[in-house]
Amino acid sequence: MTFKRMVVEMGMGTDLQGGDYTKAAVRALRDALWHNSLTVAPAFGLPKESMKIEVTIGVNKPNEVDRDEVKAVLPYGQASVVVVEGGLDIMSDCGTKVTVVANAAAVVYLNIEECIQAKQGAN
Repeated sequence: MTFKRMVVEMGMGTDLQGGDYTKAAVRALRDALWHNSLTVAPAFGLPKESMKIEVTIGVNKPNEVDRDEVKAVLPYGQASVVVVEGGLDIMSDCGTKVTVVANAAAVVYLNIEECIQAKQGAN
């Protein structure tokens, strides 16, 4: 199979006072997806479920992100979620609360061979 990168989407999310890395990560992925409607798979005659989506989340504490919760944001496609060190933590004045900033990148791939076969079948 030959997968080809079709789309790269990026977003940023925060948890302002709760210090919840998963919440910030989910918001970052939603931000990346929020203003898009991907029609690339149907344009090639493929179902949206055929898209391979690689999500990378950057937060200061990667082990505190629930990858399944982040993955659940995606409405379709075959998804994988990797969490790496990144993002930003901002301590409050009193030093007891943290604002978490997460970054997200969602890269969408399609199997080019499948696209060609779908197009040939349509002719």
